[in-house]
Amino acid sequence: MTPAKIFYTGRPGVGKSTIVRRVKELIEDMGCRVGGIIAPEVRGSDGKRIGFKIVDIMSGEEGWLAKVGYPGPRLGKYGIVTSDVLRIGVGALEKAKGDADVIVIDEIGPMELLVPQLRSAIIAVLKLNKPTIGVIHRRLRSRDPYIYRIIEQSSQIIEVTLENRERLLEEAGEIAAKLCGKGSNQGR
Repeated sequence: MTPAKIFYTGRPGVGKSTIVRRVKELIEDMGCRVGGIIAPEVRGSDGKRIGFKIVDIMSGEEGWLAKVGYPGPRLGKYGIVTSDVLRIGVGALEKAKGDADVIVIDEIGPMELLVPQLRSAIIAVLKLNKPTIGVIHRRLRSRDPYIYRIIEQSSQIIEVTLENRERLLEEAGEIAAKLCGKGSNQGR
């Protein structure tokens, strides 16, 4: 049976990453190995967002995905920290392909796709026959139709809204079981 692949999408700040991180925790509690990347935002002491980290889920290693004013490839006010993205992001996805039971990609969006090697690593994971969960940017279809098509053909895409986010959080255990292969017909 084909492994489950689930991606959340929706407006910024609606709770997509919160749901994915909850599912990730539950998968780990079930004894499955989780690998991949998360990209939490970083706020300064004044509460303003100053950038995004990139974290290797398996090792805990982290670096910068993007920082305000950084001289790398730009997206708005953010500069992409290519060296960290290559070392941590690409490395995390490569390790997860072989060592993880379930792969997490939070998120597939404009910042991540600015680094060609990370885009290639994401595509390789998406084409892999392995349970995957993640977040996709709400405009991914128009920004990267190729990647969107891969996801659309192999995955369930769930839109998170203010109205359904609490229900989706409550369903995190069912999603985790489906991905981990516990209590469902999904194989590991």
